[in-house]
Amino acid sequence: MAKVVTLGEIMLRLSTPGNTRFVQSDSFDVVYGGGEANVAVSLANYGHEAYFVTKLPTHEIGQSAVNALRKYGVSDKYIARGGDRVGIYYLETGASMRPSKVIYDRANSAIALANPEDFDFDAIMEGADWFHWSGITPAISDKAAELTKLACEAAKRHGVKVSVDLNFRKKLWTSAKAQTIMRPLMQYVDVCIGNEEDAELCLGFKPNADVEKGETGAEGYYAIFKQMKEEFGFEYVVSTLRESFSATHNGWKALIYNGEEFYQSKRYDIEPIIDRVGGGDSFSGGLIHGLLTKETQGEALEFAVAASALKHTIPGDFNLVSTSEVEALVGGDASGRVQR
Repeated sequence: MAKVVTLGEIMLRLSTPGNTRFVQSDSFDVVYGGGEANVAVSLANYGHEAYFVTKLPTHEIGQSAVNALRKYGVSDKYIARGGDRVGIYYLETGASMRPSKVIYDRANSAIALANPEDFDFDAIMEGADWFHWSGITPAISDKAAELTKLACEAAKRHGVKVSVDLNFRKKLWTSAKAQTIMRPLMQYVDVCIGNEEDAELCLGFKPNADVEKGETGAEGYYAIFKQMKEEFGFEYVVSTLRESFSATHNGWKALIYNGEEFYQSKRYDIEPIIDRVGGGDSFSGGLIHGLLTKETQGEALEFAVAASALKHTIPGDFNLVSTSEVEALVGGDASGRVQR
């Protein structure tokens, strides 16, 4: 299996029990998660050698975050230790027409204040097959944006395939700031993943489709995928398409383009959604595994979409499924029957 490296922030997630509101709750459920950490866990579950690069404090909360990764087989070899705090996010899980809500408390976290000398990116990328990052990491701070650039440069020096999940977060930065940072970073990227909103806000591209109304046919994306590939030289351009009927009922499919073939996956109707946080990360993890192990981009995409559909049924940020479980769903077994 492959050596895969991801870079980002793992946070302490405090979520209200069940579907209670923040103002109702007297306690929180505690898990750890964050974009690229979630991807690393998926890849470890699929049997890859997964490394997560970040910085965490030496105190017990920092150690708990490290332990959460170790539990699922992610290596902490390249995690720098130091700083004062672990980023926190609060999650209120919505239902029906009430959306889920996230409140961030992550300013001045250890990774936001980390310096280049905390990491030896050449050593980290040595022997690696794949490097994945997301638009969340450079949005954390200017220092984190610099780390992202250094990691991408090292990946290219070592011939490592690079993927990005554009992942625009309006609570972290503006579209204007995002484009000044993200567009130059695209020169290092081989596989670009993002939905229609991410492509517009991070890179300035807008597809001819109305996702809010569920009009997510492939035709509206063909021209924009072609433009993105031409401008940035991506090997693959990939987009998830989420039809949000309610907080607990989504349609889910994806598209991939390699410059020659345009492939649309089968569509999953996900109801009820148990936890959609990490849905996009589980897609990225599935896609990386698919592109590393499958013969065609279509097979890779079907694996990614099925993996992500399954994540929506699992509480927490991490997608805790095996390759065989994903392959069963790809093969058409969506019955949910008890496995005995």
